[in-house]
Amino acid sequence: MGNYAITIARGFGSGGKEIGTKLAQRLGIPCYEHQILKLASEESGLNEALFGRVDEKLSGSHLSKMLQKIPFTSVVSPQDKRFESDINLFNIQAEIIRKLAATTSFIVLGKCADHVLKDCDNVVSFYVEAPRSACVKSIMNKMGVSEAQAHKLISKTDKYRADYYKYYTGGNYWTNPVNYDMTLNSDRIGRNECVDLVEHYVRTKFKL
Repeated sequence: MGNYAITIARGFGSGGKEIGTKLAQRLGIPCYEHQILKLASEESGLNEALFGRVDEKLSGSHLSKMLQKIPFTSVVSPQDKRFESDINLFNIQAEIIRKLAATTSFIVLGKCADHVLKDCDNVVSFYVEAPRSACVKSIMNKMGVSEAQAHKLISKTDKYRADYYKYYTGGNYWTNPVNYDMTLNSDRIGRNECVDLVEHYVRTKFKL
């Protein structure tokens, strides 16, 4: 097998990032999250902060976004007035992810990557979630916040990720199991065991 890509969508506090990072170490490949923003900035010449502003979330009114025309699907030129639009920023990131999938092996967290790469044969996609109680405990420990603050952060983050996914996929929903090769409940089996399962799947799928 040549190069391959692994996409991981994750509920906030579910441990998806930890699972992706450990999996990358085992497979000897990079795990990208915010690094995609840096690559997109370097590719386009736009400030990385612009990409950070719309990282897995919709800026402005969600309703007004939904009332816009269907997003254009290709990157526009710097001369186009839409060059710094949210949609073009998304398309620049999507193009980076597709270029990576064509040339190298990697893991990418979020970024609608399962949708961006849905037509590629060398891609496997996973969704990681956990019960709210487990996510709250994880966020409290990791971020040093109260239980109430953890609940608020999870609700807010999962909502903007879901809205972002729905918008840029044309109405699909983020937690749809059909989007993924496998959906994992990290609380039931444990995060390290999730890494074991995904690694086995990837090695079997790509005959590594």
